[in-house]
Amino acid sequence: MSEQVSRRDFLKLAGLGAATTAVLTGCGPASRYVTREPYQQMPEYNLVGHSTYYATTCRECAAACGIVVRTYQGRAIKVEGNANHPLNLGKTCARGQTSLQGLYNPDRVTDPIKRSVRGDVASETMNWDDALQVVTDALKNHKPSEIAFLLGTSADHLFDLVTDLANSTGVNAPVRFGALSMFEARATLSKAAENLFGQAGLPWFDIANAQAVFSFGANFLETWISPVSYTRGFSNLRKAEGLKPRGQFVQFESRMSATGARADEWVPLRPGTEALVALAIGKLVAEHHGMEVPKIFSGVDPAEVAEQADIELEALEHIAKMFAEAKSIAVPGGAALGQSNGLAVAEAVLALNVLADNIGKAGGVYLSPLAPTETEYQRPASIQEMKALIEKMNAGEIKVLFVHGGNPVFELPLALNIRGALGNVEQVISFATFPDETALESDYVFPDHHFLEGWGYQRVATGVNLPVLSGAQPVVSPLYNTRSTVDVLLTASQAAFGNALPFKDEVEFLHSKVIALMGEAGGSFSATDEESFMASFQQYGGWWKKSNGTTSASDSNVLDKTANAEVAEFAGEGEFFLVPFVSPTLGEAGANKPWLQELADSTTTVMWNTWVEMNPETAHHQGIHNDDLIKIISEAGEIEVPVYLYPAIRPDTIAIPFGQGHIAYGRYATTTDENGNVLQRGANPADLLSIHFNEAGDLAFAGMKVRIEKTGRTKPLSRLESRIGVYNEGMEGH
Repeated sequence: MSEQVSRRDFLKLAGLGAATTAVLTGCGPASRYVTREPYQQMPEYNLVGHSTYYATTCRECAAACGIVVRTYQGRAIKVEGNANHPLNLGKTCARGQTSLQGLYNPDRVTDPIKRSVRGDVASETMNWDDALQVVTDALKNHKPSEIAFLLGTSADHLFDLVTDLANSTGVNAPVRFGALSMFEARATLSKAAENLFGQAGLPWFDIANAQAVFSFGANFLETWISPVSYTRGFSNLRKAEGLKPRGQFVQFESRMSATGARADEWVPLRPGTEALVALAIGKLVAEHHGMEVPKIFSGVDPAEVAEQADIELEALEHIAKMFAEAKSIAVPGGAALGQSNGLAVAEAVLALNVLADNIGKAGGVYLSPLAPTETEYQRPASIQEMKALIEKMNAGEIKVLFVHGGNPVFELPLALNIRGALGNVEQVISFATFPDETALESDYVFPDHHFLEGWGYQRVATGVNLPVLSGAQPVVSPLYNTRSTVDVLLTASQAAFGNALPFKDEVEFLHSKVIALMGEAGGSFSATDEESFMASFQQYGGWWKKSNGTTSASDSNVLDKTANAEVAEFAGEGEFFLVPFVSPTLGEAGANKPWLQELADSTTTVMWNTWVEMNPETAHHQGIHNDDLIKIISEAGEIEVPVYLYPAIRPDTIAIPFGQGHIAYGRYATTTDENGNVLQRGANPADLLSIHFNEAGDLAFAGMKVRIEKTGRTKPLSRLESRIGVYNEGMEGH
């Protein structure tokens, strides 16, 4: 980094006009030349008693919501949504609000470390010169085919850098994975779009302008794809303004989510029958209109489907009438796609939209626009693709593995045994910000900045009809001895490969990617020179086109296709369907933030633990009560969890949230015994999952049957609703 310059010289460097304002607030590229000081030595560009605001991008998930961070005398103190950002329009979710607890987390990795024994918390602190030499040697002393990168689903600029490195040197192309993308079944959704419309991509469902929404398992108000955007759309659906009536909403799922709790009608169908129900509705809608039943819907008998799905035929006919008489949209997602027939479910539900003639129309379905600079949709890896990587690791084909932005040891099903696969990799280097399970299994941890301390950009994959590239910038100076992973790889790759990546630092790399947008017409801002353009990119929080960029897919022969009208197959011999779902408070990586741990689950009000939801009638027959600790056993493994009696779930189904069960990741994600030994907080339902795929390669995570055993022990759950709860516990005699 360049030497510190005075405020006067800095103003000369920045120039006049808008660019000056931008760099003074830390928004412009020139701000990297100023050395920021800690609180005790307040930076010159902060004014006593005045706040400074920075536009950046939230990376708590891959949705890429724009945020504005308020800082005061060098410290970030509040996060809010960026009102100008087209994806979230000023709104944030709970995880975005609590991102400061990641920035100031007391368990962050503060320095580069070397671990003598994998799995041992003991480590030796290194300096960055030695760390850079380790990365350089790893790149230089191995064949390109022996080097792999496993990245998370955020930090698109890092993904682009590693992709460029792979293209120029021959190292393996980066693989991206996150547990959230697994539960969203993104590969299934994009494959269904490709099969039906001839173009791979994420569909965007314009629920804001529909009159009736029919969701098959999509928990779009909590954790699915882009929940802040879809929540905003749902709010508009429900508004009754002038001649516009209040929109209707029907949710099909075996376990009521918070999204289902807001539905006018919640339909608890039997798991695995979603495709049949969608096809039956299509047939009934066609008959209601007096038209010839399209081929794709003709192979089902609604009466038989109603019996298989365990719903009344009259209810099915009623829902079909609702669909036929309104401007309707059907949404497939979540557990409905995470089954052996998940691709058939997605195609059947998308075909309903073709029948409704809403493709490419307001209140209908579009193919999401590609982000600026993007040439094709880049989805995260499916579990089948992750399995292929693990097989290469087991075979000894991967000698060096770099890991960033994800925690596969925790997120992947235990049956894949990635921990064992890492044992067959000679050198594992993690760039983790927090001491998670994968960092624990690494030889080195070279910590990246927290995203509020770093540069970057993120592509908006879906949730808005505009092409959006969301920008990121530091809002505070790094709190610890961390370093940008992009800078680390730039330095090491230049030492190992020469001029493969000819950039001085991360900002120069970003400049090379973003400046290509300067010549694009119809953007959110324009500039006459590159420095002003980059300053505006940071000041506004990104760049987006002002015109609709969605694709109106071709649906000419969709209804003439043949549908797979089969019930899903379930692995295991148990009596209960297992429905794992992403915790709406913790997401995939929020367990290390106490505010999120303390935030009550929206349907059960449970905090700080894992629970299993069971229908009270089922529990009564099993002799099970609230807080009884039971063992859940699948063909892949077993876990112990306390019971929460939940009336909004089918009697043949149990459900468990994903997000807890860490053995590392800091003091808030774990717990300790009386001797100070680290223990799991809650349990990880991924330990129960077998490795079965649907036709798109996604994991059939909702395709398990399990059995239960009583342990004879109890474990009281912390619940906001208190012990009285919804069943009047403790009220006897009152």
